[in-house]
Amino acid sequence: MATPTDYWNHNTAYHPWLLSIAAEHRGDVLDIGCGDGLLAQRLAAVSRSVTGIDPDPAAITRAADRLASHRHVTVSQQGFQDFRAGECRFDLITLVATLHHMDLRASLVKARDMLNPTGEIAVVGCPTNKTVRDWVWSAMCVPAARTCSWLHSETRNIGVIVTEPQEGLDDIRRTVDDLIPGASVRRALYYRYLLRWRRR
Repeated sequence: MATPTDYWNHNTAYHPWLLSIAAEHRGDVLDIGCGDGLLAQRLAAVSRSVTGIDPDPAAITRAADRLASHRHVTVSQQGFQDFRAGECRFDLITLVATLHHMDLRASLVKARDMLNPTGEIAVVGCPTNKTVRDWVWSAMCVPAARTCSWLHSETRNIGVIVTEPQEGLDDIRRTVDDLIPGASVRRALYYRYLLRWRRR
């Protein structure tokens, strides 16, 4: 599948939010589940280095092609559970529509332990609907989500592996409160949630 140079969908809609966080650090970024490399390409403009990982070989091939001219960006085919950073620590770790592919607790602990002393985790996550509140929020999102998808000529299928989330937002918040207390977790448009946590 050919990779568009640029596109908009319910995930890339939050790239500006992630870029604003990266710009505060201008340091070393780990992009977990980097897919075709669009976010890594954008992060490269405001970061000292970007490391992208993804278990999907086809996605990594496309990311490598996209990022071939970016000397301070590296991508590799591997899942986060297999990733070894050695002595390297990161100023920002990003996960976009990725965390629900992995074990939530183990992934948050591993990401937390890979941060520099003032590093951050930033997640654009996909929850499932489990409560009445979840369903009501999703229903409220529909008009705006559909309108924005039309206005931006949404590219839905970019040829990456997708899976349905299993955890509701309440489940996610309980786990987050246990492992990275003080994190901000809020509902967002496009059936997503935004998580941000800074190590102090």
